[in-house]
Amino acid sequence: MKKRHYIFLLMILSLVSTHSFAQMPIDKGTAFVNAGIGVGGYGFGGFGTYGVNSGVAIGASAEFGVYKNITVGGFADYRRVGYVGVPGGTNYIYLGARGSYHFNELLKLPMNNLDLYAGLGIGYLVATLDRTYYGGYSAGGVIVPVHIGGRYFFSDNVGGFAELATDVAPLKLGVTFKLK
Repeated sequence: MKKRHYIFLLMILSLVSTHSFAQMPIDKGTAFVNAGIGVGGYGFGGFGTYGVNSGVAIGASAEFGVYKNITVGGFADYRRVGYVGVPGGTNYIYLGARGSYHFNELLKLPMNNLDLYAGLGIGYLVATLDRTYYGGYSAGGVIVPVHIGGRYFFSDNVGGFAELATDVAPLKLGVTFKLK
């Protein structure tokens, strides 16, 4: 029985050692477009917190390679937060710029269809309250969101992404397109 385990382990190691170890190239001109949903929330935006129904956020982002392993671009996200038993709700719109560092080369990832990245952004948040009996109002402010995520490509140009972030939702999931 142990002999079979060793043979199996030896076969796996030989397959891994002959596999191509090319990382996904992130160079000047590389472009990614993401579209997805955000789930979860913060404070009053959490599911069930103080009778809050935060729903699902939607958003998009695009990033363009400006240097080896560095991309910059923009993002736009929207979330509506409703309050159980109260008419109206609050609309949140996030707009801004973001940059990412891609860790594939640094971590020597053995897969060319996986992209791990982290970054920082700067943007503006507009919150509009539309409760009918309180009257509506708008407020806004500068935000500095942080994100860490990964993309997995099912083909050369189409894949899925997951991000942990500090803006519209703590978890974003969606589809990603590599344009170059």
